[in-house]
Amino acid sequence: MNISNLHLKIFSFLFFTILISSCSIVKPVIAEKPFDTSNKKIFLQEKKIFNLENIGVQLSNNFDAARLNNAEEINDTIISVSIYPENAPINNSAHYAFKIWSKNPKTTYVQFKYPKDYEHRYIPKIKTTNSDWAPLSAENIILIDSVYTIKLQLSKEPLTVAAQEIITSTDTKNWYSKIIEANTNFIHYKAIGKSVQGRDLPMLDIYIGDAESKDIVVLLSRQHPPEVTGFMAFQSFLETLLQDSELSKSFFSKYRLLVFPIVNPDGVDLGHWRHNANGIDLNRDWGNYRQPEVKAVTKTIVKASKKSKGKVVLGIDFHSTQEDLYYTSHTLEGTTIPNFYDDWFSKIDATFPNYTPNEIRDDSTQPVSKGWFLSYFKATAITYEIGDETPRDFVKEKARVAAIEMMKILNK
Repeated sequence: MNISNLHLKIFSFLFFTILISSCSIVKPVIAEKPFDTSNKKIFLQEKKIFNLENIGVQLSNNFDAARLNNAEEINDTIISVSIYPENAPINNSAHYAFKIWSKNPKTTYVQFKYPKDYEHRYIPKIKTTNSDWAPLSAENIILIDSVYTIKLQLSKEPLTVAAQEIITSTDTKNWYSKIIEANTNFIHYKAIGKSVQGRDLPMLDIYIGDAESKDIVVLLSRQHPPEVTGFMAFQSFLETLLQDSELSKSFFSKYRLLVFPIVNPDGVDLGHWRHNANGIDLNRDWGNYRQPEVKAVTKTIVKASKKSKGKVVLGIDFHSTQEDLYYTSHTLEGTTIPNFYDDWFSKIDATFPNYTPNEIRDDSTQPVSKGWFLSYFKATAITYEIGDETPRDFVKEKARVAAIEMMKILNK
């Protein structure tokens, strides 16, 4: 081989390498109100058993999704628990989760202590080894001078007390693994990358036949760890889409579904209030993609669209807040499905009399997922919010109806 041919081959290799790499680069999206999403220090809680020997009570945060920073006895019947965020400033999503038990049966009062400027948000959910999650009854909740106190009946059996039902990254994997196992013919699983702490970032790529040229719908959840009701809605939504029905078969014959069940697995397992293991709100990083989780998700979506020549037409991001509501985009002209909001919401509302959630229709000024879908693809996008205390049966039923009505609209 002469030198000129060798140089030509090297040049060709470098050219195609650069070309392929450039195809997978996700262009930045400039937000009106950008956020600094460079890494910030987090404060890890010490995993331990808090032994309050004088009153015969013990507490533990030694499990995934726990959040308990300290426990102190006030007197024979009152305990103070300190709950601190992973860093600050941070949204007031004061997540907590701990186990508590006693040597002998006794009534104990637990006071919640938060840093200045933060306060209690979630009604406690209680679980024992042999019982399902249930909210603590109002008669066992005391609020005096902004101090949130709960009354518990303790015994040797550990009682789990948490802001919301605990669904860890392992629980999530067990759930979607069963879904994949039941639908191996058209669900394609891939770990699209690693979180800051090395956990898999899972994706379910779902379609019937060939992915080529199919329009793409994207679902994602758990950017914010404590937002469990949003994840419950996400689960019901996906399970409904995968039901063995003519509607579903028609939908997956026309569309490709990219599903990201848990975008922030580190934050979930670390018991974080909101951020990932780098101390960043992932739903403020959809512009510069500094965090590995958002970088992996956006790169995967863009690459899938380019490779299959499929247009991203809809993105739904599932979250939780104080009440059920939708965040939608003000811009409709030129978007993929201009009438989707009105058509979809009217069908959902018609199913549930006297139920009309608030809709905030505004183009995102911050680098969030909803704004990214609109800016990058001109895609219709929704942040689907479920209330912290919305009844769980209704969360699932509403999501079931929402999935069915979405398929009907898109199948037309």
